[in-house]
Amino acid sequence: MEPEKKSNGALIGLIVIVIILILGGIYIAISNRSVIEKTVNSEINIESSPNTQNQGAALDSLDKEIQSTNTDLSIDVNNLK
Repeated sequence: MEPEKKSNGALIGLIVIVIILILGGIYIAISNRSVIEKTVNSEINIESSPNTQNQGAALDSLDKEIQSTNTDLSIDVNNLK
C-alpha cells in the first residue's frame, strides 16, 4: 500500500485569497484617505469662516417671526376627554 500524499493546494489557495483581500483593503483605505481628508478640511473651513453678520441677521429675523406668531389656541384643558 502506498502512503497517502498530503496536498497543500487548498491551504495555499486560501493563503493567496487572504493576501489578495488584504492588499485590496489597503488599496481602498489609501484611495479613500484623500477623499476623507478633503471632506474634513472643507468642513473645518466652513465652520471657521467668519460669517457672523449674516448669521446675526438670520437670527434676528427668526426671533421677530417667533415673537409675532400667535400661539394662543384657546383650548380648555379641563374639558378634554
